[in-house]
Amino acid sequence: MYTSPTARIHHIYDPQHPPDHPGDKWTRFVCLSDTHSRTDYSVPPGDVLLHAGDLSSWGHYRQLAKTVEWIRTLPHPVKVLIAGNHDLCLDEQWAEGNHWHKETGQGIPVRDVSAARALMRSEAVMNAGIHYLEYESTEITLPNGQTWEFYGSPAVPKHVDGAFQYVGQRAGDEIYNKIPHSTDILLTHTPAYGIHDLTKKHKHAGCKSLANHLKNEQLVNCRLHVFGHIHEAAGASIQILNDEELERVSVNAAMHNSTLPVIVDLLH
Repeated sequence: MYTSPTARIHHIYDPQHPPDHPGDKWTRFVCLSDTHSRTDYSVPPGDVLLHAGDLSSWGHYRQLAKTVEWIRTLPHPVKVLIAGNHDLCLDEQWAEGNHWHKETGQGIPVRDVSAARALMRSEAVMNAGIHYLEYESTEITLPNGQTWEFYGSPAVPKHVDGAFQYVGQRAGDEIYNKIPHSTDILLTHTPAYGIHDLTKKHKHAGCKSLANHLKNEQLVNCRLHVFGHIHEAAGASIQILNDEELERVSVNAAMHNSTLPVIVDLLH
């Protein structure tokens, strides 16, 4: 466990006996990403479930629907989800006839893209406490009375063909300039450059544009950044942001090579 006066990170714990909740003044966030259609993980209870993308393995609607149905059954009263580069059926540009279909010769049937996007905004999903964020923010008041502002972006720098990808710093700046300065909890699929983004080839694969924006003092309210994408870099740490010792917890919550979500407790 990593601790500070306002944050606690639990990365290794007994899944049958997760750590005790620290109390009413704290919010417990259960963080996962890159589940890729697997639904057999042991997920501990908490106040908020955060999923940082790659809900599906190959972007098919039936794979997404399977994951969403699993998440609906989890006990967390609030669940905040974003997509990732594998979630082709949620990216309108992968629909047949659109940009990536024309570029690659591959595509997702229009009916499946429409169904996937409708699913994420459906009444049944929202009634299960699920909030799907795609380049957007939402403010949520939890049952304990605490209010947090969330922002979610599915985007990743282009490496191989995939969903929600961008090329170059200008495109990255356009995406991350949209993050409101009031954001408390940030979900991106990509890591920021240099933070839990080291590949098996010992190269940093995170986004430099995102890293630059996170250094902006206007984003000091961001207490927690959850991401995934680079499976082998899974882990968590606490960064000190400035001389006032403001803290931000960074979590690569990729589950593909792991069995335990990361638990983050934040003092409001």
